[in-house]
Amino acid sequence: MDTVLTITRRFAAPRDLVWKSWSEAERLGLWWGPKGCVIGVNRFEFRPGGFFHFAMHFPGQEQMWGRFMYREIAAPERLVWLNSFSNAGCGIARAPFGGEIPLEIHNEVTLADEGGKTLLTLKASPFGASDDEEEVFRNMFASLNQGWGGTLDQLEAYLAGQ
Repeated sequence: MDTVLTITRRFAAPRDLVWKSWSEAERLGLWWGPKGCVIGVNRFEFRPGGFFHFAMHFPGQEQMWGRFMYREIAAPERLVWLNSFSNAGCGIARAPFGGEIPLEIHNEVTLADEGGKTLLTLKASPFGASDDEEEVFRNMFASLNQGWGGTLDQLEAYLAGQ
């Protein structure tokens, strides 16, 4: 059974601007994350092996941490990273809401130029996961689609204001 989540979205913005929204800390911090979440950028090293370490602030809830560990960067068309929950020190942590969610998710975003617009394709899959964790990931596709949809809605709103 396929363990790759694939999402596509077209943005009415040039690829260069969409790329900058992913590759510059001040831009990324303005749209990244779930709806209703304020992101605090703790560390941003946009290079292979570097980290985007961030705090997620939700009203009335304890702060959560997340991180990207960048693996490949091919400006302005491809970005690959491992995504995980983390602790305040940028170490990998289990999801704070429990379950056998994979510790790390391999993400690949490609940006295709469509004459002033941009087609984004995201592919996400478990990385180093057990069979049980892969099954949990597959069973989360609806939730992941909803979460990514909200995040990409925020990117779309950010781009519209630029």
